[in-house]
Amino acid sequence: MRSESEVNRAVDLYADTIRRVCTVYLKNYADTEDIFQTVFLKYILSSVVFESDEHEKAWFIRVTINSCKDLLKSFFRKNTVSLDEVIPPSEEMTEEHREVLEAVLSLPAKYREVIYLHYYEGYSGVEIAEMLNKNVNTIYTLLNRAKEMLKKVLGGDDDE
Repeated sequence: MRSESEVNRAVDLYADTIRRVCTVYLKNYADTEDIFQTVFLKYILSSVVFESDEHEKAWFIRVTINSCKDLLKSFFRKNTVSLDEVIPPSEEMTEEHREVLEAVLSLPAKYREVIYLHYYEGYSGVEIAEMLNKNVNTIYTLLNRAKEMLKKVLGGDDDE
């Protein structure tokens, strides 16, 4: 079991990342908070020794993704309808940012995942491929297709 100081440090470092990954997958504030707690409980109880900060961050992202997928597959989730909005009210988000986020969230899951990890978390295609256990070329194909979809939705130029 991890110490309180380790847990506090991890919460400070990874809370925003975990919430964003959950929002991309779940599109639901309440479920995001549930998975957030689940991920940190797994961290507290885990005895994994991390090789580096990047290894630790990748572990948090992988556990978050797996927890989201587990929730989405659950019987309860398949047989209920969410009342929450996709994006909770935020005064800090500009209309342009909201439009882009809504466009990203409207993408199919396999595209949302790679777009988020690449543009929001800054991972390269090789790193994403390793995290998701997919071929590097598959990741680049998914990224290109997702960008094309976003251009159509957002009306972007071809030179971006």
